[in-house]
Amino acid sequence: MKTLSLLRHAKSSWDDPVARDFDRALNKRGIRGARLMGEYMRREGLEYDHVVSSPAVRCTETLDYLWEGMGRTLHATWDRRIYLASCVTLLDVVNDRPDSADHVMMCGHNPGLEDLILLLVPDRAGDALRDSVEEKFPTAALAEITFDVTRWADVKAGTGNFVRLMRPRDLDAALGPEIDG
Repeated sequence: MKTLSLLRHAKSSWDDPVARDFDRALNKRGIRGARLMGEYMRREGLEYDHVVSSPAVRCTETLDYLWEGMGRTLHATWDRRIYLASCVTLLDVVNDRPDSADHVMMCGHNPGLEDLILLLVPDRAGDALRDSVEEKFPTAALAEITFDVTRWADVKAGTGNFVRLMRPRDLDAALGPEIDG
């Protein structure tokens, strides 16, 4: 059994002009949301064998504040393929994960992460988690999908089982839809 957790970077700032989109930092709400998600992960006892992330500033900062909330640091592998990638490229990244890791977290961007969830999890009537992602996978949201495989290379479209979706607004209503990005 393999478990994939997909974390969208927290809310970034459009107020500070930066030369490249890659360099956009988190805003105050993003920092708050990332810390809150880390606290949630700590309370839930979530453990990750392997973390892979886009090296974009908003992802590296999301993980820094997430670790702060978790109370410990996990070291990420930085993979430029994740930056603004399509779901097909993201699936390639998943397929490349080491088989020694049973629970992988990937931190990245939309629309790729949202599309990856919809690619991996079959569309079944009454699947409230998938339906929610189909509506929106907001910033700092965490999706957890399991696969009945022993090798990451065997993760394919339509083979996932959606087991968890947590959004910052589920933990603090002040981080609700009007500020999700």
